Amino acid sequence: MHSLDIGLWVVVVLVALALLFDFMNGFHDAANSIATVVSTGVLKPHHAVAFAAFFNVVAVFVFQLKVASTIGKGTIDPSVVDHYVIFGALVGAVSWNLITWYYGIPSSSSHALIGGLVGAGAAKAGSDALVWSGVGKTIAFILISPLLGFLLGSLLMLAVSWLFFHSTPRRVDRWFRRLQLVSASLYSLGHGGNDAQKTMGIIWMLLIANGYAASGDATPPAWVIICCYLAMGFGTMFGGWRIVRTMGQKITKLKPVGGFCAETGGALTLFLATALGIPVSTTHTITGAIVGVGSTTDARKVRWGVAGTIVWAWILTIPCSALIAAIAWWLGRMVL
Repeated sequence: MHSLDIGLWVVVVLVALALLFDFMNGFHDAANSIATVVSTGVLKPHHAVAFAAFFNVVAVFVFQLKVASTIGKGTIDPSVVDHYVIFGALVGAVSWNLITWYYGIPSSSSHALIGGLVGAGAAKAGSDALVWSGVGKTIAFILISPLLGFLLGSLLMLAVSWLFFHSTPRRVDRWFRRLQLVSASLYSLGHGGNDAQKTMGIIWMLLIANGYAASGDATPPAWVIICCYLAMGFGTMFGGWRIVRTMGQKITKLKPVGGFCAETGGALTLFLATALGIPVSTTHTITGAIVGVGSTTDARKVRWGVAGTIVWAWILTIPCSALIAAIAWWLGRMVL
């Protein structure tokens, strides 16, 4: 009975740590869904975060839980998972998120989590612990999601420019200030649908490994689903403004029409990835779409140096979070 109590307390602490990661995911990635709305002046910052948080939570009613299944069963071998692996993965992801948030670098919370799982799983059982098909899809979408965002953002911008060619700038601005509320809500919906499911997958893994959920279940327990969406919503409410500034102004100056095209292109990419069950980075997606929009109007106005810094953060995210997770797994074995 004593060992069971200790096991339960460890699970409770790790579930709390996972929900903290989910909160930080909302906090860290809030900028992705609201940066363009804030930078174009459509909404004030505090209104924008409340708006984004609402649609993050509403996503629970819209999307199937395919991403949660990929994280829970398709990244590392479920038989390898124990509380040490989950501890290492979460510490790796949270630590990397804090480092990049502190320096205002828009890295990916999603890939920090994948890196954490890979690092902790490999530290325990070597490369045999990895499910290469799932890891391969995730790594492929590190390139595909920003490229798709870039393509859709630029095509939408070209289509809108052609459709409104004879309209006055003031009329176009007025129209797209309203339409940007629609595009921002779609993007926040996509953000909640893809990102909250990643934490669900982690908690589900932990519950299965400790006998609190059956491995044959099609979805995580209902309380896990509700808690994850709420944690992300609250995180978004406290979103990080350093990253908003980078995403909304430093990469390229945006007008409402550009904000609409970037968000819509990003939202379509997220909807596709979530339908396929692939965990993608909202940061990668919206950055690609913003650069795509900026390059169609005037490629010289895109601050390629800032975009380059962000790319380096993408390249480093999985290896760095994996390394921190491997160290945390080793430390966890001594303290848990």
